[in-house]
Amino acid sequence: MCIMSDILEEYCSRFCNWGKWGSDDEVGTLNYISPEKVRQAAQLVRKGRAISLALPFDANGPQTGRLSRVNPIHTMLATGSDDLVGDRRFPRGFGYADDMVSMPLQCGTQWDGLSHIFRDGRMWNGYSASDVTSAGAAKNGIEKMRDRVVSRGVLLDVAAFKGVDSLVPGYAITIEDLNGAAQRGDVEVGEGDVVLVRTGFMGQRLRDGWGDYAGGDAPGLSFDSAPWIHEKRIAALATDTWGVEVRPNQLPDSFQPMHLVLVVNMGLLVGEIFALDELAADCAADGVYEFMFVAPPLPITGAVGSPLNPLAIK
Repeated sequence: MCIMSDILEEYCSRFCNWGKWGSDDEVGTLNYISPEKVRQAAQLVRKGRAISLALPFDANGPQTGRLSRVNPIHTMLATGSDDLVGDRRFPRGFGYADDMVSMPLQCGTQWDGLSHIFRDGRMWNGYSASDVTSAGAAKNGIEKMRDRVVSRGVLLDVAAFKGVDSLVPGYAITIEDLNGAAQRGDVEVGEGDVVLVRTGFMGQRLRDGWGDYAGGDAPGLSFDSAPWIHEKRIAALATDTWGVEVRPNQLPDSFQPMHLVLVVNMGLLVGEIFALDELAADCAADGVYEFMFVAPPLPITGAVGSPLNPLAIK
């Protein structure tokens, strides 16, 4: 049975999907993406334009060291200078450059794996937190999703719906906001969809400086939006903020309580730090707020999250 007294306990119980797809399931709401859903998504490609939703992975990212997260460190292992002095040259003039990146897997545009969050020592589908060790996640590893994140994507531009460049920190996005943004975009959210919620917050911080974007106050989904998410049976949800849910968190004495409902109990794939402004501009220009969405995680065995380059294809 699910983790079970306040509204958090109620929501963790009411919106629990443990066992829904079997006691051995490790991909949660991605089960809502059927072959027919993938075919439907492919039919949405009309212009042949792919729009990246990734923030560049470089030293200019939003991380400050909070929660041990830093921006990517790009290191060159072999350079053109090495080639020119002959240190790395092979016969017949063959030369090369090589490099590596060191970074937390959730420092930029990323998916939260279902092994990322625990409540009372349990993670998605009832697996024990003890299944995540120094060797990685033996259950709910991100690699289990490597071929599952292809579906219809829907952009809900809440900032545009509210008539602002960016929602302010602490603004809690309501069900009425989500429905209003869907109506504005003339789209209906359905089972198996990937829902992208734009607050405008990333764009504002890219213009004015990151500040406390990573971990500070931010607009985000209200705790009261959980029933809507569960009712829609969406496959995944992502925003242009660091933590998806509104900060400061709405429930007293809590930290990211929506993650406990969505990730641990609902089994929802959650994405953070998505760059949505270019997509929003394109959707506003052609009036089309649905598209094929492709964003598989890197199949890093046992990882609890993954960086990615999500694509909206129109």
